[in-house]
Amino acid sequence: MKDNGARGQGLLIGVGLGPGDPELVTPKAQKAIARAEVVAYPSARHGRSVARSIAEPYLREGQEELPLVFPLTTEPEDPRGGYEQALVAAYDEWAQAIAERLAAGRTVAFLCEGDPFVYGSYIYLHERLAPRFRCEVVPGVPSFCAAAAAAGVPLAKRDDALTVLPGTLPEEELARRLAAADAATVLKLGRTFGSVRRAAQAAGVAERAVYVERASTDRERVERLPEVAGDVPYMSILLVPTGDRSPAGKRRPQRHERSLVTVVGIGPGAPDWLTPEAHAALCDADELVGYAPYLERVPRRPGQRRHPSDNRQELERARQAIALAREGRRVAVVSSGDPGVFAMATAVCEALDRDGLAEAVDLQVIPGITAMQAAAARVGAPLGHDFCVLSLSDRLKPWALIERRLRAASAGDLVLALYNPASRSRREQLERARKLLLEHRDGSTPVVVARALGSPEEAVEVTTLADLDCSRIDMRCLLIVGSSRTRVVARGGQRPAIVYTPRSY
Repeated sequence: MKDNGARGQGLLIGVGLGPGDPELVTPKAQKAIARAEVVAYPSARHGRSVARSIAEPYLREGQEELPLVFPLTTEPEDPRGGYEQALVAAYDEWAQAIAERLAAGRTVAFLCEGDPFVYGSYIYLHERLAPRFRCEVVPGVPSFCAAAAAAGVPLAKRDDALTVLPGTLPEEELARRLAAADAATVLKLGRTFGSVRRAAQAAGVAERAVYVERASTDRERVERLPEVAGDVPYMSILLVPTGDRSPAGKRRPQRHERSLVTVVGIGPGAPDWLTPEAHAALCDADELVGYAPYLERVPRRPGQRRHPSDNRQELERARQAIALAREGRRVAVVSSGDPGVFAMATAVCEALDRDGLAEAVDLQVIPGITAMQAAAARVGAPLGHDFCVLSLSDRLKPWALIERRLRAASAGDLVLALYNPASRSRREQLERARKLLLEHRDGSTPVVVARALGSPEEAVEVTTLADLDCSRIDMRCLLIVGSSRTRVVARGGQRPAIVYTPRSY
């Protein structure tokens, strides 16, 4: 219990009551309730207060009770602007009523289920009153701790991170966070339960999720999420415990009738571009195989082994992954961008084909955001019409073939996305490609130069085919060369230009 140092005549105490069982009200909370001259608590319009019912054994005669009525979420639009503004108005009224008692020198205990500073109503009163009056907070047992105890399910252990989420998040955002979490708990169900269930299904965690209703009370209910039917009350929680691990902290290998290699696209750079499906596959793997810089972008997890290799060892890398899978290991081959676009899915397919293992080993390819998609999104929609994707690397195909394809794409007036434009050992190819394109396209043709997308070094520039500085291009760059229809729309201030290719001629 800590005094925040503000000076005023009265004292406001935010009292955490725990999840519902009066026996889980701490001795410190009991003393705070007993010392208060005024006991305030949230109340429904019909007069019932969950907080008061928990604290009732510790109330004493002579205390003033101050029920503070919540606006109903089911009410029609309020003239003050809807439920959110009605809540703000209610907290303002509550704060004023409590402030009057504090100004008279009285001690007010505000009763809060769970912990006052974990999604508690007390937070909004504290923000309004702490600058003027002395405030103390008595922590309480959070509801998700009681729910885990009721379910008999450890939420997190060892190096796992526990994520606490409100069910009011947008469904897609909730799914992304559930997929990314080692372990999670979702509060504020009730009307959000349908979207929370769908988010858990999309994140691939529904099977291990546990639903707990009114934890620690005589109305407690515990069920696996897939078995829950119908509506649920607000006083309910979803637990997503950590995945199955051995005591040593390593995920137990899943049994497959056949060996399985999973090739995972991790996107071009930014962690936010990693899909929930890709994240789940990376978390599930015993062995990670990939180009060393790409492996460094994957967070380290206990029990996983990493097998880094050089960028030019695609086939060797694929064979190593296949060999590990045949030993019964769960293998993820890490690929930047999308694994099927100039990346590792092709190498794994080739290894299975060459070595006659396509019948013995299953293959799963998890798509990712490509560099060309990320680059296009940064400037608008340059790939809005027909386009062609080419690699300028002549390491695996002759330059004559690259030139022939560049001429064909140029003759067809296609937008071009150019991968692998230049490296330390390949400097002249890009300049030759630029000169070839200028034979078919005007020098004012827009060119998007996207470098190190999704990283702190990211830089995106819009230039023209005539002004393209090939000396500044390296393997971290991707180029988008517009067609005759691609437009650049300049914007004032520091805003970048919009580049787009109309969908119709």
